[in-house]
Amino acid sequence: MCAKPKWALPLVTNKMSNSIHPTAVIGLDVKLGHDLLIGPYAVIDGEVTIGDGTEVGAHATVSGWTTIGKGCRIFPHASIGSDPQDKKYKRGDKTCLEIGDNNIFREFVTVNRGTTEGGAITRIGNNNLFMAYAHVAHDCTVGNDCVFANSGTLAGHVVVGDRVVIGGLTAIHQFCRVGTMAMIGGCSRVIQDIPPYSLCVGGPALVYNLNAVGLRRAGMTASQMKHLKEAFRLMFHSGLAKNSAIDQIEKEVEQINEVKHLVAFAKDSQRGLCGSAKEPAAGE
Repeated sequence: MCAKPKWALPLVTNKMSNSIHPTAVIGLDVKLGHDLLIGPYAVIDGEVTIGDGTEVGAHATVSGWTTIGKGCRIFPHASIGSDPQDKKYKRGDKTCLEIGDNNIFREFVTVNRGTTEGGAITRIGNNNLFMAYAHVAHDCTVGNDCVFANSGTLAGHVVVGDRVVIGGLTAIHQFCRVGTMAMIGGCSRVIQDIPPYSLCVGGPALVYNLNAVGLRRAGMTASQMKHLKEAFRLMFHSGLAKNSAIDQIEKEVEQINEVKHLVAFAKDSQRGLCGSAKEPAAGE
C-alpha cells in the first residue's frame, strides 16, 4: 500500500465510458481500462491497473502494485492486492500481484501480494473461480480454469496447476504444489504435494484414485486414462518406494505426455507426495 494515498473524485479522473458510483474512491495513480463497473464505496488505491470490462463490487478494495486483466468480477467486500500476512514483510515493500483475465472473486475473498524474500509476486492465471472467503497468500502461483470452493485457502508459496478443484474448507500448507487436473475434497488438510490428475481427500490428504470425472470433462481419452491408471497403481498402490515406482513406470508404462508429467512432478517434489489412502476399488 502506498504510504501517502492520493485521492481524487472518480468521475473527474477516469474515462467516461466507465460506470463509477459517486461514492467510490479512486487513487490518482490508478489506471483504468474501458467499460468498467465500480460499485458504491469501492476503494481502489495504489499502483493499480484494471483491464477492460472488469467489475469491482460495493465495498471491495483493490490496492498495492496490482494488475488485473480483462473481464474479471470482484464481488462485494473482496480484498485484492493487500499486504502479505508475513512478519518479514516491511510496510512499503514494492511487491506485486498479477491477475489474468475472466477471473471471479466472490464475497470476502482475499488475495495478497508477494514478499521480497519469496520472489515479490503473486500470480493468478485466467478463468478461475474463487468462491466466498477463499484466500490466496503471498508468493503463490495459480494456473488457469481452477475452482476454489468456499474457504479454500492457500498458505504462502503454494503452486497450483491448471484445472484444479479445491474443496470447501480445505487448507494447503506453504510450499506445497497441487498438480494439474487434481481434485481435493472438502475439509482436507494438505501438507504434501498433490499429484497431477489425482483425487485426494482427508486430513492429511491422501490419494484415492484418478480424478476420472475431471479427466473425462477435459477430453482425456480412455487410452490415456488407462496408461495413467497403471502409472498410479505403481506409484501409489504397489508398495514400492517412490524411486522404485518411478523406475517401474518408466520401464512398463507407455510414456504418453500425461505419464511423463506425473513422473516429472514426482521427481521434482521437495515436500514429498501425499500418501495412498487405499487400494483402488474394483472398477475404478
